Amino acid sequence: MQLQVPALSDGMQIAYGLAAIVVIAFVIARSSKRPNLDAIPTVGSSTWLGSWWASVRFFVKGANIIQGGYEKHKGTPFKVAGLCGWTVIVSGPQFVEDVRKASEDELCFSANEGLDLDHMLGRDMHDNPYHIAIIRSQLTRNLGTLCPDIRDEVVTALEETLDLRGNVWKSVPAFKTAQKVICRTISRISVGLPLCRNPDWTDLNIRFSLNVVTGGLIIGLFPKVLAPLVARFMTGVPASIRRGMKHLGPIIEERRKHLEEYGKDWADKPNDFLSWLMDHPEASDRSIKELTLRMLVVNLAAVHVGLAFQSFTQALYNLAANPQYMQPLREEVELIVEMDGWSMEALAKMHKVDSFLKECQRLEGVTSVSMPRKAMKDFTFSDGTVLPKGTFLATASQATQLDDEVYQNANMFDPFRFANMRDEDGEGGKHLYVSTNPQYLAFGHGKHACPGRFFAANELKTMLAHVVLSYDIKLEDTATRPRSVHVGVYTLAHPTAKVMFRKRVH
Repeated sequence: MQLQVPALSDGMQIAYGLAAIVVIAFVIARSSKRPNLDAIPTVGSSTWLGSWWASVRFFVKGANIIQGGYEKHKGTPFKVAGLCGWTVIVSGPQFVEDVRKASEDELCFSANEGLDLDHMLGRDMHDNPYHIAIIRSQLTRNLGTLCPDIRDEVVTALEETLDLRGNVWKSVPAFKTAQKVICRTISRISVGLPLCRNPDWTDLNIRFSLNVVTGGLIIGLFPKVLAPLVARFMTGVPASIRRGMKHLGPIIEERRKHLEEYGKDWADKPNDFLSWLMDHPEASDRSIKELTLRMLVVNLAAVHVGLAFQSFTQALYNLAANPQYMQPLREEVELIVEMDGWSMEALAKMHKVDSFLKECQRLEGVTSVSMPRKAMKDFTFSDGTVLPKGTFLATASQATQLDDEVYQNANMFDPFRFANMRDEDGEGGKHLYVSTNPQYLAFGHGKHACPGRFFAANELKTMLAHVVLSYDIKLEDTATRPRSVHVGVYTLAHPTAKVMFRKRVH
């Protein structure tokens, strides 16, 4: 009797075909020439199959794996497995300084490797990031001038988002509230009124930030050879660009007409990022699609890939869980605002507000690693450790910030830790929220430190100061402080937990 083999449906044939491509591509990626890192200790298995399983575990528990490696190999490099290769992790002041001092032709900045921005956003965004220079220059220089706009949008966005009635307590989702207020405030500076208050524009920017981060994680699950297809069909970035063009296209066309007719200066010209971008020589012949993408990326870069969303949500959770810290914050803000109003000078004097935000970020920063680099040639650390050309490395930022030898009672939330340190050693600038050093790497360190951190700090300090002055806040009855969610090296504030607000009762 002849055995009948059932025919595969077209859908099953496609599925099996894709699976075969993935397996073949993965084997090719794993079998290709890689830097020889045998001399560097491994966290997890170093065998071919074992390292693959370790890389899968790293995607789920990356923060814990790096913490364990830091504790076991403290002060010396170790390596962890990713799906397509190894990453060397270093820590300690000397290694951090070695990384900071290295030239670009030795250790090249490679945040792109973590998010695969080349495939999601295009090579031009990586090769010609002229928007970063604008963030460092015009945005930072204009913070004093923009302070009233930032304050106005924070107040208006919080009032509309919370929508409180009388003195009644209302339960609100903390993360979504932070997202809306922060996105509107960033948009007030990037594109101005009225677009910054358009709900669809706000939703687009929120989704774009999440699309880039989740898209990077998804692409990281596949071999590099499949990255272009994955970026195109399995991430939301292309749709976000098309959606953004509907909003920005008419505005860009109108401003170009003004530029052609009046030059770079005309009456009532908006003082926002879109104007600064369009004034840049690189933008003169760019398409609306390219400028739209650049503006979406600017909103992303301004908050260091969602850092502001996460940081302020963590601050809300800590404030609601520790109401005893509300009064000291209020007293500081009230005194300073009475003397200096809402200004850059006033924000600079809010040491406790600054410290509260920095402590939240020290304990639960957005990512477990910082200062990502790629060795462009064989590189030798000051202790003699050699990284072969092509090696990827990063610093163990979160583990360093949770080390009792670096910070006293490092795992305890001490909101005024950095304010007290400023008073004790007299080095105020060293302990600012925006300051970086080998012991505090949440913003990176050196010339590649987050360029938008000064704007982010002003925005977050304005938000926290306004919250403590205008509202009472607490956790829901019987609730405990919401725990963070960990995905790979990322630490995410609990995305659905709620806190309770009411208008302040004096």
